[in-house]
Amino acid sequence: MAAHRPVEWVQAVVSRFDEQLPIKTGQQNTHTKVSTEHNKECLINISKYKFSLVISGLTTILKNVNNMRIFGEAAEKNLYLSQLIILDTLEKCLAGQPKDTMRLDETMLVKQLLPEICHFLHTCREGNQHAAELRNSASGVLFSLSCNNFNAVFSRISTRLQELTVCSEDNVDVHDIELLQYINVDCAKLKRLLKETAFKFKALKKVAQLAVINSLEKAFWNWVENYPDEFTKLYQVPQTDMAECAEKLFDLVDGFAESTKRKAAVWPLQIILLILCPEIIQDISKDVVDENNMNKKLFLDSLRKALAGHGGSRQLTESAAIACVKLCKASTYINWEDNSVIFLLVQSMVVDLKNLLFNPSKPFSRGSQPADVDLMIDCLVSCFRISPHNNQHFKICLAQNSPSTFHYVLVNSLHRIITNSALDWWPKIDAVYCHSVELRNMFGETLHKAVQGCGAHPAIRMAPSLTFKEKVTSLKFKEKPTDLETRSYKYLLLSMVKLIHADPKLLLCNPRKQGPETQGSTAELITGLVQLVPQSHMPEIAQEAMEALLVLHQLDSIDLWNPDAPVETFWEISSQMLFYICKKLTSHQMLSSTEILKWLREILICRNKFLLKNKQADRSSCHFLFLYGVGCDIPSSGNTSQIPMDHEELLRTCTPGTSLRRGKGNSSMDSAAGYSGTPPICRQAQTKLEVALYMFLWSPDTEAVLVAMSCFRHLCEEADIRCGVDEVSVHNFLPNYNTFMEFASVSNMMSTGRTALQKRVMALLRRIEHPTAGNTEAWEDTHAKWEQATKLILNYPKAKMEDGQAAESLHKTIVKRRMSHVSGGGSIDLSDTDSLQEWINMTGFLCALGGVCLQQRSNSGLATYSPPMGPVSERKGSMISVMSSEGNADTPVSKFMDRLLSLMVCNHEKVGLQIRTNVKDLVGLELSPALYPMLFNKLKNTISKFFDSQGQVLLTDTNTQFVEQTIAIMKNLLDNHTEGSSEHLGQASIETMMLNLVRYVRVLGNMVHAIQIKTKLCQLVEVMMARRDDLSFCQEMKFRNKMVEYLTDWVMGTSNQAADDDVKCLTRDLDQASMEAVVSLLAGLPLQPEEGDGVELMEAKSQLFLKYFTLFMNLLNDCSEVEDENAQTGGRKRGMSRRLASLRHCTVLAMSNLLNANVDSGLMHSIGLGYHKDLQTRATFMEVLTKILQQGTEFDTLAETVLADRFERLVELVTMMGDQGELPIAMALANVVPCSQWIIIILGPDRS
Repeated sequence: MAAHRPVEWVQAVVSRFDEQLPIKTGQQNTHTKVSTEHNKECLINISKYKFSLVISGLTTILKNVNNMRIFGEAAEKNLYLSQLIILDTLEKCLAGQPKDTMRLDETMLVKQLLPEICHFLHTCREGNQHAAELRNSASGVLFSLSCNNFNAVFSRISTRLQELTVCSEDNVDVHDIELLQYINVDCAKLKRLLKETAFKFKALKKVAQLAVINSLEKAFWNWVENYPDEFTKLYQVPQTDMAECAEKLFDLVDGFAESTKRKAAVWPLQIILLILCPEIIQDISKDVVDENNMNKKLFLDSLRKALAGHGGSRQLTESAAIACVKLCKASTYINWEDNSVIFLLVQSMVVDLKNLLFNPSKPFSRGSQPADVDLMIDCLVSCFRISPHNNQHFKICLAQNSPSTFHYVLVNSLHRIITNSALDWWPKIDAVYCHSVELRNMFGETLHKAVQGCGAHPAIRMAPSLTFKEKVTSLKFKEKPTDLETRSYKYLLLSMVKLIHADPKLLLCNPRKQGPETQGSTAELITGLVQLVPQSHMPEIAQEAMEALLVLHQLDSIDLWNPDAPVETFWEISSQMLFYICKKLTSHQMLSSTEILKWLREILICRNKFLLKNKQADRSSCHFLFLYGVGCDIPSSGNTSQIPMDHEELLRTCTPGTSLRRGKGNSSMDSAAGYSGTPPICRQAQTKLEVALYMFLWSPDTEAVLVAMSCFRHLCEEADIRCGVDEVSVHNFLPNYNTFMEFASVSNMMSTGRTALQKRVMALLRRIEHPTAGNTEAWEDTHAKWEQATKLILNYPKAKMEDGQAAESLHKTIVKRRMSHVSGGGSIDLSDTDSLQEWINMTGFLCALGGVCLQQRSNSGLATYSPPMGPVSERKGSMISVMSSEGNADTPVSKFMDRLLSLMVCNHEKVGLQIRTNVKDLVGLELSPALYPMLFNKLKNTISKFFDSQGQVLLTDTNTQFVEQTIAIMKNLLDNHTEGSSEHLGQASIETMMLNLVRYVRVLGNMVHAIQIKTKLCQLVEVMMARRDDLSFCQEMKFRNKMVEYLTDWVMGTSNQAADDDVKCLTRDLDQASMEAVVSLLAGLPLQPEEGDGVELMEAKSQLFLKYFTLFMNLLNDCSEVEDENAQTGGRKRGMSRRLASLRHCTVLAMSNLLNANVDSGLMHSIGLGYHKDLQTRATFMEVLTKILQQGTEFDTLAETVLADRFERLVELVTMMGDQGELPIAMALANVVPCSQWIIIILGPDRS
């Protein structure tokens, strides 16, 4: 399509870009952001080949968006975001504009795009919070536009200048002249601008002249900053034409400056025009000055005089300061060797300039603080570049009693020095490393004031460095700062964090300090940054703090933490940071938790790089062994992470001597064993990290789940590195290493929806084999949050009405952080679908991981499993008695299971159905197999309460609902061959529960719902028999006989009475399900009549056989009659025909199984059917007999002495002697069979 119809293809991409803008789609999420970014990149690439099509399409979109009418704060924000996205895309497309763009395209750009860009530059309201960003973005578009289309832009400016020369109005529109400030200007273009303005300057009105003066100054800096080599070359090879234009304009402007006010307005431009004339500067520095240059010399004299405060006007003094700063800044772009005269000119003014701008007792102010700050920053940076070792002004700004503005100026100046070093002769920041201690101290105090002013936490006092202890402790911060002061501290704090991000060495440097002091100062710095990460009221600072911490974790930065002991310091400080962040994550105290988790993943990558680099150096000191307690007797319970890690505690544990500090030679395992009572912080950090990653697995945010899963890879990589160093198994560090690696691999492959992702997560959680402090704590924390969320859901909307304000507040928080919806506490809004989804995810998480926590609390010493025998309560030596399948009511796992069972019948008016459905599916499909025994026993105990003391059924809607849910759960559980299920299914008997289910269901009647429940129960019985080998039965034959008795009662129970066709279909389905269940039950089942009938055993069995055989024959006859009836009436339905055929097949199978297992008592009743006068009856018997012969049966059971012979063989087997005269089988039976059932062995199964 792209090859044959390029226009349509480009238009389609542009349309897709338009449709996915925030103004069209609403609030952006991660998916839409990624999609928008992808569309943007696609358009940028296309613009290289179809430039005019893309630019035209984007211009149309921008025009339409600008003309939209919006209402509300959210819509305004989406409009602003959409405009920024369009402008950014335009800027990048224009920056890559092909050189062969036709003249027609340039005309189109001017006619269509330029007016829209000017709209942002001219009409953005100053009060609008987004105005500055939009103006900056629009100026970037204009800059890129003017790079390749300068003529078009210049033509607009020139035309406007020409119009203003003949305009007689006083109030004129000068917006087009102001475009000079934003266009791309090189040397040739600047000359062109100077010529044009010099030619028309005199004819302009005053307003236009002032606009030209202001705009030309900014155009000059666009040239110098974007083409510094051209400006430098100007002083190497003077350009006469440039100097002539500048001198001419200087004279015109000088003539314009008649009054003090006008002088103040033109001085900054005049100094720039003078800078463009190197030869004139050379001339006026002499004692004898050319007459043509006398006005320039007088200008400089006036400048010096005003700067020294002798100008007689405050306006002139301020203008002189601005002009001198411009001079200093421009001089830094000139090499000292090229022209020393301009530096002499600077030196003659710079002292007075510093005294004016950096006077703590009389701060410089023009009434516009941002402009003053920019001016001071320019001055400070320029003075550093001119004379880096003359840093007296640095000391003034560093002084603690200096205004906070001075601090702000200093920090931002340092940041500019670091990030902007375009010219070779500019000095580097290392000249300021000597002030690292003062800068760290400033950071600590600023952090204290900013956080104290916000009132989010108690005042944080940073532990002072040893050198500056006296200075810090002398300060008093008893009074809370005002809102204005707090805001200024926040700005300063943000700038300081950016400074750390730009060059961490600036604050890590510790000249002439010992190792412990160096480590202490590093800990202080990192602790301060870590405390900023969870600051929700300062999101920009929090984001920048994360970036700074990431830079501090780079290899070259970690080495500076403490060069004397880098590895040990790394473990202490980094582990404290990891612990603190993960603790905040697990308590859901952070906004944008997903973004923080992504950042944490990058931290883990950096940690592993450092470990890999230092693993050989670390081998000799055994730090890994010590710090992680390998080989130590460290309990792995869920309560190991008990370090209080808030604020002062975090700092205190990071300082030397309080955590894991040891002497250099003390690295023996004996020393490590001394810490076995309190696990090292490194182990605690790993535990808390595991907890955080586990708990993110139930997040409703798919991206958060995938990021958490990918983090497991880095845990495994760390374990690989450490086991390579310590020469121990990787499972010593990560017992569940294999499953973690599966989590990591899935994180790369999963691209499905969140439901499929959660199923995969739960499948992997069930594979967790080993209980650890991490997974146990994660389960318990999640359980606590789940309990809280469950209460909120069940109380909704009552809780919402009682705490409406809190609910609204919580909802706003949810929207911002896209994280914990119901686990964060407070209230809940079920209209937010993520709230319920998170609860569902938590439920699945607890079900899937619960088995490990159960194992954690049990005796794991048993390595073997013996199939249980007898009643559950009396089993001896089996796993179930150790694991407490009944469930200790005090354990969290047992409480969770009890709560789940209660939710199986939740009748909440809004979400009751969803809760019941999800509990049924999660318990049936996602429950850890280790919890099966506990579930079976709890279900058995609950259902047993549905009968009174006489055994009568207590029929209620709730009980019926519970029974139906139980049937569905048991069927799912037995049908779903979960990995490891076979091992645990037999640890608790389900006989009693199944019999009670049937006893309850059989009294429900013959209503449609009752028939459906009976059908499902029959299906459950069939599945149960399919898993017979995995289940354990106390008295299997008796149980199966009873089930056959109950289920055969439902066969043909209502088939003939039903009048409605739908009901007939349901009853036939019940017949079918009953017979399929009976078939599975009768396979190999000898009939056992009820005891106490007063009839001989063989006679009773014979009567029972006849009962069932007659029922089956009647069912076959019924099927035949219905088929004949349908054939006669012609109303035969294909569905009913298939049902009858299947039912007939099942009936024949049941008869075969019945006769096969009971030949001794049934052959005499069935043999006569082979000679029946009815042909179909004879055919049926032959079919049954054929199946018996195919299956094979033992006709020797027809002997009269069969029972005696069978008992004699059993006695011989039990009393068989071993090689040493012992009775191995008898002793084995005695060990596993309860005393109450020994009588069965003694008397034999048929006599008991």
